[in-house]
Amino acid sequence: MTEEMYSVEQVADRLNLHVRTVRGYIRSGRLRAVRIGKQYRIAASDLDALTGQAPAATPLRGQAEVSSIVQIDGVDRAAADRLGTLVLTSANTAHDQAHPLRVQTVHDEERQRMKIIILGDPAATAELLHLLDAVLTADNGLLNREVRDV
Repeated sequence: MTEEMYSVEQVADRLNLHVRTVRGYIRSGRLRAVRIGKQYRIAASDLDALTGQAPAATPLRGQAEVSSIVQIDGVDRAAADRLGTLVLTSANTAHDQAHPLRVQTVHDEERQRMKIIILGDPAATAELLHLLDAVLTADNGLLNREVRDV
């Protein structure tokens, strides 16, 4: 599918501007244009960008992505390693492999702070956040260096 192209004169008519003004916009870089021979052609999307109009919306295909950052204070290195392993293992199992969760963990030793960054499907992200909440609110000793046998 090709995009509609306009001449400088057509753009000037549409915007109620003088042709020289439109050419000035092109020369200054304010309006993108393609030079074909001795004439400029302006794409409809570039004209929309100049006027601030949103391009034609593309239909949603049921794909959504969520980004979440979880910050946990009072986490030493050992607890951060255990928590990171738990989160990464959960993210890499039992989810749609076509749209995997992307997880990154960062631990700040000096501040005893851990951040977990999660990107992915809303349902899978929510499931991982529920697991994380359950682990952090349970009295399992994960953050206290004592791990109970289950």
